Amino acid sequence: MPESDEKLSVVLTVNGQDRSLEIDPRTTLLDALREHLGLTGSKKGCDHGQCGACTVLLNGERVNACLSLACMHEGDTVTTIEGLGTADNLHPMQAAFVRHDGYQCGYCTPGQICSAVAVLDEISRDIPSYVSESLTKEAAVSAIEMKERMSGNICRCGAYSNIAEAMAEVAEASS
Repeated sequence: MPESDEKLSVVLTVNGQDRSLEIDPRTTLLDALREHLGLTGSKKGCDHGQCGACTVLLNGERVNACLSLACMHEGDTVTTIEGLGTADNLHPMQAAFVRHDGYQCGYCTPGQICSAVAVLDEISRDIPSYVSESLTKEAAVSAIEMKERMSGNICRCGAYSNIAEAMAEVAEASS
């Protein structure tokens, strides 16, 4: 890729802090987070939006950070795995993943956790999915609902059942 002399100024709120960046206009949100801000929790998997390893929360919605240009998000709020919790104060979903062994190698785990947090939020806001019984009835937390909504996150190690158990625990605790 040829180098560009053009740089854009972008301000993002990342994990609760305003961050100013001078970036090439072609910089993805994922590369801005990893290379410019040193937040390496979000992983670069396929770099095509097919694996979900780069999933972050953007204004509370999950996105594949590899498919989004950072310059498109001036003033937006980004939450990465580093912003969900700390080692001393885990987010409930992080703690549930640990309890249920919802990871094997751990590479996909940050994206899985960010996506799982967003999935439960979508269900709580009655946002229907492809498998929802009705577009007008209250959304339900069910195995098929969570499986469908998490289908954009691939775990090559096959920890899916443990991930589902962790999500179910957090869903039950918050209901």
